[in-house]
Amino acid sequence: MRIQESLGVILAMTLLSGCSSMDVLTKKQMETEGRLEQILQANAAQRTQLADLSKELQGLSQKVADHEAFFASQRAEIEAVKSQLAAKQKIAPNTEAAATIEVVSAEPAKSDTESQQQEAYMKAFGIFSANRYSEAISAFTTFIAAYPNSEYAANAQYWIGECHYSQKEYQKALAAFNAVLTNYPKGKKAPDAMLKVAFSQLSLNDTAAAKGTMRQLIETYPKSPAAAKAKERLNRP
Repeated sequence: MRIQESLGVILAMTLLSGCSSMDVLTKKQMETEGRLEQILQANAAQRTQLADLSKELQGLSQKVADHEAFFASQRAEIEAVKSQLAAKQKIAPNTEAAATIEVVSAEPAKSDTESQQQEAYMKAFGIFSANRYSEAISAFTTFIAAYPNSEYAANAQYWIGECHYSQKEYQKALAAFNAVLTNYPKGKKAPDAMLKVAFSQLSLNDTAAAKGTMRQLIETYPKSPAAAKAKERLNRP
């Protein structure tokens, strides 16, 4: 009888020891699984962060490209106006001589009008170059109203769009750039305006429309620098 009791005690102790070992193993397994889950979550978070950083980098690259194109347009605009002013100054002495010979002449009045146009345009452009965008919009709008047929009218309308774009007023920028295409489709600023229509659409998250606009730009103005920029933008992943 005592032997049976002893065996029972030993068996019970063995079972208790086995259960204890199982509990330890189960606990360790749960701890390991918990650590593994933490590692997996950390890796997932890192992948998300990397994806976000990659997207942010692409956005910054686009902004840099936009700014480079913007400043290139500004430089070209300034050089063009300088060239025109220089040409006018060379012609001016001949005009004055003609005026002394022919007292009754409409040429001096026309020259004065052109000079006023240039002065008004350069004043508005100077305000824009100083990043005073709201004032520049008003100045360019006034210029277009005063000189709707001026050779600078299309440029003035384009820079109104740039003012809105610089202030992140993309819907207004879109309307202003479209006005260039509607009112001055054969103007020198038309290709650039169409490109900025696409960029405005991208900023408004209308990617499909932006791609369509860039394809239209490439088809309509295939040899323009703006078309080259559109091709480069479309080829990005």
